[in-house]
Amino acid sequence: MSEVQRFRLVHPTARQLASRACIQAPDGWLVELKPATKSRVQEALYHAMFSDIAKQVPFMGAMRDSETWKRLLVDAFARIKAAEGDPVQGIGAIVPNLDGTGFVQLGVQTRKFSKKHASEFIEFLHAWCAEKQVRFSGSGE
Repeated sequence: MSEVQRFRLVHPTARQLASRACIQAPDGWLVELKPATKSRVQEALYHAMFSDIAKQVPFMGAMRDSETWKRLLVDAFARIKAAEGDPVQGIGAIVPNLDGTGFVQLGVQTRKFSKKHASEFIEFLHAWCAEKQVRFSGSGE
């Protein structure tokens, strides 16, 4: 048996194969069932949206790159979801760096989003962009 096996439970055969793998696994192995993570389509959509935002919306008097906007918007979304009692994985925080000369941002990462949270994040971005009158270039729609 290989070290890692993954099964996407989308049809009866996949469920049977997963069940068989569990039965044949050596004692002490771990089985983990979890929701599917975000899709590549979802990821591409919100990255296109970050790009459009970066070209149109200033923050603190300056234009920011799409990575900065990603961090700002993911943090805002994570705070809303936490307040709703449905936190996304990870906790945003700013902490001193190891030598005490600056700070490091720790935070929520979109790569850990479930499909549900990725979908809700896209809805959040659409609402936020509507407030800011962001026009999408086509790939962010």
